[in-house]
Amino acid sequence: MDFTTTRSLDAMVDSLPEDYQKEYKRFKRAIDVLTKEPEPKVGQTPKELIWTKNKAKLYRYQPAKVKTNKVPILIIYALINKPYILDLSPGSSLIEYLTDKGHDVYLLDWGTPGYEDRHMKFDDYVLDYIPRAVRKVLRKSEADELSILGYCIGGTLTAIFTALHPNLPIRNLVFLTSPFDFSDSGLFTKWVDEKYFNLDLMVDTYGNIPPETIDFGNKLLKPITNYIGPYVSLANRADNEEFVKNWTLLQKWVADGVPFPGEAYRQWIGEFYQKNKLINDELYIRGQQVKLSNIKANVLNIAADRDHIAIPEQTERLMDKISSEDKTFELVSAGHVSVTVGKGAVKNTYPLIETWVREHSGA
Repeated sequence: MDFTTTRSLDAMVDSLPEDYQKEYKRFKRAIDVLTKEPEPKVGQTPKELIWTKNKAKLYRYQPAKVKTNKVPILIIYALINKPYILDLSPGSSLIEYLTDKGHDVYLLDWGTPGYEDRHMKFDDYVLDYIPRAVRKVLRKSEADELSILGYCIGGTLTAIFTALHPNLPIRNLVFLTSPFDFSDSGLFTKWVDEKYFNLDLMVDTYGNIPPETIDFGNKLLKPITNYIGPYVSLANRADNEEFVKNWTLLQKWVADGVPFPGEAYRQWIGEFYQKNKLINDELYIRGQQVKLSNIKANVLNIAADRDHIAIPEQTERLMDKISSEDKTFELVSAGHVSVTVGKGAVKNTYPLIETWVREHSGA
């Protein structure tokens, strides 16, 4: 028998016990997923582009849908990866969930920085981009106030922005796995220690930090889980089409990173991780001191108990600094990414956010 062809191999497998046949079919399906499957569609919730600045774009979602909750929600995304993780696929999309509940949802997508953007700093995002996006949202929605949801670094940016603009009509703030206290950032604290990590050399050499570098650092926190785990899971569950669909969607997003603007990265590592300036009121943005105590809006601060990128202690410390009378800290059972996608997110995170925002919006 010629065992070099797939047909002859299939015939040989058919003669084996049923358990072996199942294992073979799973393995074959996993190989097909890795080598033949087309890229899955992402970000399918209808949206319209309402404003741009440089690479940044501001979107309004499901514009034709009736908005029963009159306080709009502006989502501020992180400076790494792409924001479609919040709109991964129908049925696994925080944005779709919120718009289906009648919320007027906007997203500020930072886009993909080019080499010409290497001088972009937190100052630019906080003082030039976010304020204009806020004004555009208020005009477009014809609202007197708004809610802002910040995810990961997007939440850190949101906190800085809000602290520097205490008179803006920000009614509600939702922080989703956002770091604020960097006194203990797990392994990151050791890796970027000034004694060992030459931050200036790295930024000066690269200009913008490549997405592969950021991804490598994040994955190295749990190397076996992050590098080998996904493929073991695929091999074991390739006969589950729902699992395969979600697996391909998530792997597409993980591999779809964007560069981190060089000067912003220099600030992120130097002023946050190495010197922990934000939580200690020592951070200055274009000469303005950032005091988290200036935050007075209603706050929902969400951490994930399995988050190894923004560990819960980094997130929770914000509660001691802000002046908000109505503030809630929630620790959910999830990881840094699974807090936004998958069955657990649909069952727990989405309703938590939607219910809290609705109850705090007078809608």
